[in-house]
Amino acid sequence: MSPSAIPAPRIHGFTQGTNTPLYWCRYGTAGAPPVVVLHGGPGAHHDYLLPQLLDLADTYDLLFYDQRGGGQSKTDDRTPITWHTHVTDLAAVLAELEPAPPTILGYSWGGMLALLYAVEAASGRVTPAPARLALIDPAPLSRQWRTEFEAEFARRQLSAEVQTLRDALTASGLRETDPAAYRQRTFELSVAGYFADPRRATDLTPFRVTGRVQQSVWESLGEFDLIPDLAKVPYDVQIIHGRQDPIPLESSEAAARALRAELVVLEDCGHVPYVEAHGSLMAALRRFLRRPDAV
Repeated sequence: MSPSAIPAPRIHGFTQGTNTPLYWCRYGTAGAPPVVVLHGGPGAHHDYLLPQLLDLADTYDLLFYDQRGGGQSKTDDRTPITWHTHVTDLAAVLAELEPAPPTILGYSWGGMLALLYAVEAASGRVTPAPARLALIDPAPLSRQWRTEFEAEFARRQLSAEVQTLRDALTASGLRETDPAAYRQRTFELSVAGYFADPRRATDLTPFRVTGRVQQSVWESLGEFDLIPDLAKVPYDVQIIHGRQDPIPLESSEAAARALRAELVVLEDCGHVPYVEAHGSLMAALRRFLRRPDAV
C-alpha cells in the first residue's frame, strides 16, 4: 500500500478532556483488543506511520492521536510543551477514549513517552495504568546516548551514499517536470540516514516536526537518564530495535535489562522497521500481542 492509499479512519475527532483539543482517530474493528499508538517526534504527527502499521487493524482496534503541538493538534499557546505535558495528555486521552488498560505501542520518541508514562503510572502519579508496552526503536534513553545518536545521524547524512542519491535527484529533472515527486524525494533523502541502506528510503509518508515543540520537550528532560527508573515499571514490555539504527542499540539493551523485557533485534534494519523489515516487525509484534495475558 502506498502513502497515497492511506484509508480514512473508522472514526475520528478531538479530545474533550485536554485543555488543548487533540486530534485522534481509530482504525480497525470496534470491540477488538485496543492498541494505543504513540508517534515519534516530539512535535510530529501520527500519519507518517501509515499505512504500514495499519496491518494490525485486521486484529486490533488502533487508536492514534497527534500529540500536542504537532499535526492537527497544533496550538497557538506559546507555553513550553514538556515531557510532563505529553504524559499528562496521554493520561487524559486514555481516560477519555480508552479507560480499560490498553497496550501502548510507541515508536521512537513515542517509545520513550510510553516509558515516561509507565514510570509515572507505576508510581501512582497518573492513571490509568497500561496493560503492556510494545516499543519500536525507542528514542535514546539518556543524554549521552542522544548525543551519540545525533553525531551518528549527522555523519550518515553527510555520507557519500546519501550524497550520491542527492546528486541523482538533482540530475533527474524532477524539480521541473514533477514538483510533487521532487518534494517527496527531497523528504525521503532528509531521513535517509535513519536507514540501514539509504537507498531504501522510499515510499514514505512525509511529516513535519514543529521545531519549538521538539526543542522544548528535549530541554525539559535536562541531563536525563531513564534507565534507573525503569526497574520500578511492573508492566509486560517488548522492545524491538534495528541493529543499524543510528540510535545506539545499547540504549534498548539497557532498557530491556532494567525492565526484564523481551528484546528483539532486527538485522539489516535501521530506525524505520515498518518500512525496512516490515514482515519481521509485524511478526514480532503479533507474537507479543497475542500472548495469553495480552489485552
